Amino acid sequence: MAEMRASASRLIAAPPKVIYTSVADYATHHQHILPPAFSRYEVEQGGRGAGTVVRFRLKVAGRGQDYRAHVAEPEPGRTLTETDERTGAVTTFRFQPKRSGTLVTIETVSHRDGLQGTIGRLIAPRLLGRLYRDELDLLDRYARAQAAERTGQRRS
Repeated sequence: MAEMRASASRLIAAPPKVIYTSVADYATHHQHILPPAFSRYEVEQGGRGAGTVVRFRLKVAGRGQDYRAHVAEPEPGRTLTETDERTGAVTTFRFQPKRSGTLVTIETVSHRDGLQGTIGRLIAPRLLGRLYRDELDLLDRYARAQAAERTGQRRS
């Protein structure tokens, strides 16, 4: 069975709690950090952190695929996972506090047999890496705006 790993990381100048909430709150915030490759986004169950179930369509390299993912929080505030129920692929969001913000890493690991697994292992890391860099750009803008809004609210 071929293992495919795709990841991207970025230092974001916002507090870990703000960034984690932007990702873990699937009902209110998460859709704001998704690139256009994601569509038909829907929260089926829960909405915040562990126990949430989301459904979405992802279009990569001209090909769309539907996903239904279950969210877990192996380390609340530091690690969040989404596991696709059909493929077993696990996407992990890691949040590491740094002096100048938070280092955020998005990584997907999947296992596939045969030709599909071989092709996926060769092509998917580049395509998903680009997608995750776009998602981290959106998260950066969104989390900094959320942090500024919270700071502004505290001054009032």
